[in-house]
Amino acid sequence: MQVLHEPGREAQSKSYMWLYRTSGDTNRPIVLYDYQTSRSGSHPKEFLRDFKGFLHTDGWDEYHRKLPGTIQVVGCWAHARRKFDEALSAIPKKDHAGSESLRGKQFCDRLFSLEQTYAKLPADDDFKARYLARLERSNPVMDELFAWAAERAAKDAQPKTLLGIAVRYVLNQRQWLERVLLDGRLELSNNRAERSIKPFVIGRKNWLFSNTPRGADASAMIYSIVETAKENGLNPYDYLVSIFRNAPNLSDSGDVNSLLPWAGKL
Repeated sequence: MQVLHEPGREAQSKSYMWLYRTSGDTNRPIVLYDYQTSRSGSHPKEFLRDFKGFLHTDGWDEYHRKLPGTIQVVGCWAHARRKFDEALSAIPKKDHAGSESLRGKQFCDRLFSLEQTYAKLPADDDFKARYLARLERSNPVMDELFAWAAERAAKDAQPKTLLGIAVRYVLNQRQWLERVLLDGRLELSNNRAERSIKPFVIGRKNWLFSNTPRGADASAMIYSIVETAKENGLNPYDYLVSIFRNAPNLSDSGDVNSLLPWAGKL
């Protein structure tokens, strides 16, 4: 994003809106936007300094090097699939059948297809049925994919070709891609976060920029409130009206719980 009056920076400088959100296994979904001046890994390191648990991300190396040791990064299979899809799109359609790019994509498609069947399994607190199903059915597909990718990398997938990039992405990301097998609550991709950043991206095409850092911070707060309200099934306009009417009458800071999107009376 662009912030026109950022101290010590030119108006054309790039700033960034970071996106944090809960996964799909909670009845209190939260979407948080955080304005920062850069893409430095120091920002999520600070934001998540007290967090312990799993974190879905793309394959950016900063997540693997900068985050606290209490966090286990979980890779995104949608990004892996996208690499093979890009390699497949680069060759003529008549050559798709039987191509190595198609085979790599098909491995990923099998994993996503299996996830659709797991969605029908019982949803207990730790999604144990999904965890066991992944070990039995998804793990062999992953092992086959990694073995195939290693063979391709050793034989004929040139590093600078799109297929070579896809193959090496899968191999380099293996330890994080496999972590989805550790817990049934985990998801195969971080598409949930990808979808949550879209409202901001679409909005940016309309309002174009923020004037000051305070304005950017205010945008982050408003987007967080509105998108979290939507995730909890609330009408954003009605929710904001409720906040504006009731917040001034709160007796102490603890009463703010009555205004949170999952408060019973809302």
